[in-house]
Amino acid sequence: MCLPITLLTLEADFNIPANAKWAQSGATIAGGHRQGDATNQLNEPCGLFVDDDQTVVIADYENHRIMQWKNGDTTNGQIVAGDEGAGNGLHQLQYPTDLLIDKETDSLIICDPGNRRVVRWSRRSGTTQDEVRRYQLGENNYTLVAGGNGQGDGLNQLNRPTYLFVDRQQNVYVPDCYNNRVMKWTKGAKEGIVVAGGQGKGGAMTQLSYPNGIFVDTLSTLYVADTRNHRVMRWTQEDKKQGGVIVGGNRQGAGANQFQYPFGLSFDRHGNLYVTDINNNRVQRFSVE
Repeated sequence: MCLPITLLTLEADFNIPANAKWAQSGATIAGGHRQGDATNQLNEPCGLFVDDDQTVVIADYENHRIMQWKNGDTTNGQIVAGDEGAGNGLHQLQYPTDLLIDKETDSLIICDPGNRRVVRWSRRSGTTQDEVRRYQLGENNYTLVAGGNGQGDGLNQLNRPTYLFVDRQQNVYVPDCYNNRVMKWTKGAKEGIVVAGGQGKGGAMTQLSYPNGIFVDTLSTLYVADTRNHRVMRWTQEDKKQGGVIVGGNRQGAGANQFQYPFGLSFDRHGNLYVTDINNNRVQRFSVE
């Protein structure tokens, strides 16, 4: 399970303590009412973004829409983009996978892979999508920063890259899903560095199984949604050989301490962890202790 995400996520301006721990049972703050398209439901949620006020905005993949849940209101969400059925119109989305909030323009930047585009959608009430831009090979307005040497497992190759994370030093982190590793590419590098996994697919502390969502804090600590191991892992700069499980890892399931394919993850300014639990059709919040 490795969907094409490829939206840029920039390093947060807050620090998570290296020894931080989280409650092992999560609270469902969005969805969790089976699969469906009602405003209290999700259908395979993928990427998410947590705003400063702990509002959570979610790419509701199979519903072709973007949902927003206000902090403290876990009953119903609000549709903030899409919900006009799958399509390529300026009022439609098709399998959205990830999003960001652009605060300067008060808009959502949405990865819309079903339409092979990234779109800007105003958050102001009553307005619709106002910008679509496409960048194609041959236009000479891009710089290759990772991969580009064919599909493979070499240090200069990738095999199904999903998310993208850039820190303040312009290091690029990429979950290399089918290679079961996370790669770091420094600015101008010809090869990447394995910073998590890369020891084959598996459930050991040295391994990952189809990694997807990632987050890197100001200490360069890496957090990974280890999707097919149903857990979230932390890899520190001090120990790149193996990581540690911070939540999940209790087999596949629907319990408060379990996941069924965790996919996207993010943190709020307090250090609370948010995870999209794709096959449980919910978003879980794990409080920092």
